[in-house]
Amino acid sequence: MRKIFLTLFLIFSSPQKLFATTHHADDHKQIFHAFLLETDVGRDRNGDARGWDLDGWVGKDFDRLWLKSEKKTYGKYEQKSEFQALYGRNISQFWDAQIGLRHDFTTDFSSQKVDYLTLGFEGLAPYFFESDAHIFLSEKGNFSARLKQKYDIFLTQKLIMQPYLEADFFAQNVPELNVSSGLSELEIGITTRYEFKQKFAPYFALRYNTKTSNTKKLSQKEGDQISDFITSIGVMLRF
Repeated sequence: MRKIFLTLFLIFSSPQKLFATTHHADDHKQIFHAFLLETDVGRDRNGDARGWDLDGWVGKDFDRLWLKSEKKTYGKYEQKSEFQALYGRNISQFWDAQIGLRHDFTTDFSSQKVDYLTLGFEGLAPYFFESDAHIFLSEKGNFSARLKQKYDIFLTQKLIMQPYLEADFFAQNVPELNVSSGLSELEIGITTRYEFKQKFAPYFALRYNTKTSNTKKLSQKEGDQISDFITSIGVMLRF
């Protein structure tokens, strides 16, 4: 743990002169922002499905406040609601290192409220994969991690398909959350959007969500749903 925090300290405290930039001095005084909101409604095996996903930042070239909010309801079984507030430090042209807090109002596994310390990175991986990788330390000392990746496939300049993957991992068994160590949940899907403008794009989405390994067995014992297939329509807004 000491090595992890030391590395992050060095990253967040690095002088800005280490990063090559062609901006004028006045640019560093300006406040910018970039947010992406996706909201949709649809159907799953047990009824209505709906949700939103907000991800974005406000700040300057190197220092940013990242805000993330996600809520989803898949029928009567799957409900998830969380919020994150993170300090982001730009460490390269395409990457931010992040540290902050996450609060779960409900999760896919439990209705308990949980707080986490969050450490991670967000940016553009090689071959233009949008990537989001974070480690979470809960208030009770449990470690977990999440990896998100998505990739744009341009069918035309305005019609774009975006396959994505989201995976959740736990370092140990957490009985109060009904999860076991290892890969606990996996969601894969594909959205197809039409960008009338860069800031506005309706989309159609197909998603498959499933619990895995021993977490799957725990859910079976509790009588919870193990997997789900969701179809939905929605809109993507950039602001």
